[in-house]
Amino acid sequence: MRHPFTSLAFRDERVVEQMDGPDADPNMLAKTYERFRLVNAVVSGERAVYRRWVRPRLSPVWATRLLDVGTGSADLPRRMLRWARADRLRLEITAIDPDERAIAWADAQPPVRGLTARRAMTGDLVRAGERFQIVLSNHVLHHLDGHETGALLADCQRLVGPGGIVVLGDIERSCWGYAGFWLGTLPFAGNLLAGTYIRGDGLASIRRSHTVAELAGVLPPGWRVRRAFPSRLEVAWGPDV
Repeated sequence: MRHPFTSLAFRDERVVEQMDGPDADPNMLAKTYERFRLVNAVVSGERAVYRRWVRPRLSPVWATRLLDVGTGSADLPRRMLRWARADRLRLEITAIDPDERAIAWADAQPPVRGLTARRAMTGDLVRAGERFQIVLSNHVLHHLDGHETGALLADCQRLVGPGGIVVLGDIERSCWGYAGFWLGTLPFAGNLLAGTYIRGDGLASIRRSHTVAELAGVLPPGWRVRRAFPSRLEVAWGPDV
């Protein structure tokens, strides 16, 4: 592992997250998926995403369709469905991921009403003519190169219906964010996070991630990027973003 504060001035696209590799250990991968629900609850700002972007677009009468891109263990859709039920609002979520291992793990969990997990990419849904009121992703952008990012943004615009929104959340690369994750996960490295890819891959993710200024300089017209807590960014498109 590199020293915690190297290579943060520039995005490091060469660093690889181990869990994405075809030779990732199945037991470590399964434990990583299971622990995601705990880590994401702290670092992903998911409750704020629900309050700001999702809940205002839900209704107690008709079901709002939401697409979660790169869902991984599908922990985020499960929580959002639980919050919507508690608010007596109707929500249906399609959760997609190109990794068959992630979808297999998600499918093996207890079923949740309103959740459909599929092995697919956004282009597959565009070709199928799918439409959603909300398109979200969490910690996907840093996995992509420039061409793949452009393709994802274009697909997301095609997937939302009139008045719909797209919000792609990710880490913002910074010394403070790296230090916070390094120090915050250190006490759990030998217990809660032991036998998972979360700590090493989380630090790699930060080195691969963008800054707000980097994204603001390359986003197509109509797209906006904003900072969010903690050390996060949100790339958004749609009315009033």
